[in-house]
Amino acid sequence: MNRILKTTVLAAAVMSVAGVAQARDQIRIVGSSTVYPFASYVTEEFGAVTNYPTPVIESTGSGGGLRLFCNGVGDGTPDITNASRRMKPGEFERCVENGVTDITEAKIGSDGIVLGQSNENDVVDLTLEQIFLAVAAQIPQDGQLVENPYTNWSEIDSSLPDREISIYGPPTTSGTRDAFEELVMEVVSEGMDEYAEAYTNIRSDGVYIDAGENDNLIVQRLGEDTGAMGIFGYSFLEENTNILNGASINGVEPLPETISEGEYPVARSLWFYVKNQHAEEVPPMYEYVDMFMEEQMIGSDGYLRDIGLIVLPEEERAEWRQMVADRAQLELSDLQ
Repeated sequence: MNRILKTTVLAAAVMSVAGVAQARDQIRIVGSSTVYPFASYVTEEFGAVTNYPTPVIESTGSGGGLRLFCNGVGDGTPDITNASRRMKPGEFERCVENGVTDITEAKIGSDGIVLGQSNENDVVDLTLEQIFLAVAAQIPQDGQLVENPYTNWSEIDSSLPDREISIYGPPTTSGTRDAFEELVMEVVSEGMDEYAEAYTNIRSDGVYIDAGENDNLIVQRLGEDTGAMGIFGYSFLEENTNILNGASINGVEPLPETISEGEYPVARSLWFYVKNQHAEEVPPMYEYVDMFMEEQMIGSDGYLRDIGLIVLPEEERAEWRQMVADRAQLELSDLQ
């Protein structure tokens, strides 16, 4: 065999070995702490009923997960990211810039954002404006913005508990934080255009405490710090009603029916995103994705409903299931 032929054969063999090395059976998932309990259930079921290993899943927050997802294609980047908000146009553009050009979007259900507290306290009824005044960095007084002076709930309204304002909440990388800012801060600031930008900033004087991406840690802290409140997804309230209760907001209790029917004012959708360019290297990826979208998971009598997922209407579930089955490619126009 001549030298050129030997070199060609050797190169082909190395490429073949490298291709085998790159292929893997274990799916890598990152993203939202709110979606994490639902995705974890599916990963455990997937590991139990298929011949593939249980996927590796990490709670990084929605923003953190999308950042990792959009870092590029190939080894070292996740296959799927979960999100408790929809991907932003800027995030999609960053994906494309880094070569992530074939993405399928999946909407799996809804969730409410609750203000929870220890069961040692009576349930409170808060308005959006009262929540806003508790957490805003600045508030308007006498025609100008001032640093938030409120340190006690009863200072905001005498009907509220005579209790120090202390709120454990998600960080800026969290989809829950994004949704809270949109559904509470921005809603209340509407009509206050001259103050809107500053008025939506969350205070950083120690009243609002960044508790990290893991909502379970917020639950644990509320068990210890019984005078505080926490901001987290409804599913964590559903799983901890023995130690927590959730505030009504604008007179509406956080319940599956009020969230799904749009009555509860602080509700959002839950998502995951699939990197289709990894399909050949990660053979079980689509099998996992299709299992997640099955009725037995996200349906009205599905397993995920039992652990707090607010299910989508039947017709909408069917539409999203079909889009995922078709591996529909997400476009920037879908997000605008």
